[in-house]
Amino acid sequence: MRAVVYTESGDADVLELVEREAAEPGPGEVRVRVVRAGVNPTDWKFRAGGMGTLAFPEIVPGQDGAGVVEALGPDVTSLAVGDRVWTMLAQHQRPGGTAQEQVVLPVDRLTVLPDGASYDLGASLGVPAVTAHRALTTSEDGPTRLAPGALDGTTVLVAGGAGAVGNAAIQLARWAGATVVATVSSAGKGALATAAGAHHVVNYREGDLVEQVRAIAPDGVDLVVEVAPAQNLRTDLRLIRPRGTIAIYANNGGDEVTLGVRETFSTNARLQWVLLYTVGSAALRAAAEDITAAVADGAFGVGEEHGLPLHHHPLEETARAHAAVEDGAVGKVLIDVAEG
Repeated sequence: MRAVVYTESGDADVLELVEREAAEPGPGEVRVRVVRAGVNPTDWKFRAGGMGTLAFPEIVPGQDGAGVVEALGPDVTSLAVGDRVWTMLAQHQRPGGTAQEQVVLPVDRLTVLPDGASYDLGASLGVPAVTAHRALTTSEDGPTRLAPGALDGTTVLVAGGAGAVGNAAIQLARWAGATVVATVSSAGKGALATAAGAHHVVNYREGDLVEQVRAIAPDGVDLVVEVAPAQNLRTDLRLIRPRGTIAIYANNGGDEVTLGVRETFSTNARLQWVLLYTVGSAALRAAAEDITAAVADGAFGVGEEHGLPLHHHPLEETARAHAAVEDGAVGKVLIDVAEG
C-alpha cells in the first residue's frame, strides 16, 4: 500500500510517499481502507515540531478520515467488514494516521457513517466537529448532549464562523435549536457562515462588535465558541451573560491572555478550555454519537452550500495539502486516498 510518512520535524517537504505492507488488526482493532483523509491545523503543527519531539521514528499524519472496514481483529463485534466509517483521533498516540491507503485503528476511534453521507463529509468530521461538540456541551446551565431542542432558548456566539470548527459549531448549534450569531472578517466569509446556518452574521471589522451583538442579544449570549482568545476575550466578557460559558479551542492571534480579576468576577462566567486529546473517552463517544445523529438527520453537511468549501489533493500531494492548511485555506482540505 501507499503511505505518506515523515521521520523528522520540519516544513511540508519532510513528507514522503512510500510503499509499506498493510498491518493486520489486533484485538479490539480493525483495518480500514481509507477513501478520504482530512487535514487539520493539528496535523501540520505536529509535523512542524510544535507539539514536541516525534513520538515515533516514522509517522503517518492524519487524525481524520473516512473509508471502509476491510478486516476485523479478534473479538471485534461492533463493526463488520464492509461498514463505511469515519475516524476520530486516528493518529493520537499512534504512528499511523489516515494519510495512507490502509490504516489499523481501535474500534473506539471509528463510527459508522450514515447511509447517504459522503466520504468527503466523513473525513471532514473528526477534529472540527468533535471540538465544536465539546465547546457546546460544557456549560453550567446547558446540555451535556446535543439533539434537536437541546439548545432551545440559548444564544451561541461563534467567533470565526467561516473556519472548520466554527462551521461545525454553527451547524450543530442550529440543529440543537440555538440562535446562532457568527463573527467574520469579510462579506465572503459572512456568506459562508450564513450558508452554514447562522441566524445573524457580524463583521467585526465594521462597526462596534459589542453594540451589534447586544442588539441581537440584549441580555448577553449564553455561550461563546472562541478561536482567538488573545484578541477577543475582553470583548467576550462584555457579551457573556451571567453563568455563561466561553469555550476556547485555539490560540489564533496570540498565545497570552491577560484578564482583570474584577471584570471577570462580575460575569460569573466559565472559561472552558477545549483540547480533544484529554477530554476523555466518554466525551469523545458522546460527540461521535451526536454528530452522527446530526448527519443522519441531514443537518450537517460540507461543501460551499453548507459554508465549507472543499479543496481536494491526491495522496501524492499531501505536502501541498498540509501547506494549504498552514497558509490558512478557507474551507476543508481533503486528501483523495482512493476513489469513492
